[in-house]
Amino acid sequence: MKVPHMGWNSVDFEFDHPVFRGIPPASHFYFVHSYYADPDKNAGVAGTTTYGIPFCSAFARDNLVATQFHPEKSGTVGLRIYRNFLEFAGNYSA
Repeated sequence: MKVPHMGWNSVDFEFDHPVFRGIPPASHFYFVHSYYADPDKNAGVAGTTTYGIPFCSAFARDNLVATQFHPEKSGTVGLRIYRNFLEFAGNYSA
């Protein structure tokens, strides 16, 4: 397994969070990373990717959203995430 993980890989979204709504199953996103987070499965793992092993590639809990991939380099699906985020942030109240 080559490190860093660079290139296109699919993300399987685990649950429906507003930021990831409308993203087709197994969409491909662009990754550039050497490390990954390993949160508790129930803590907010929103998406997983396999690169040697399955890992958390998207996290969402309440108003916190993070991705291991680069939406800005991921074409149409990445732009969709940004549009969804702007809508979610505009509708969010703490």
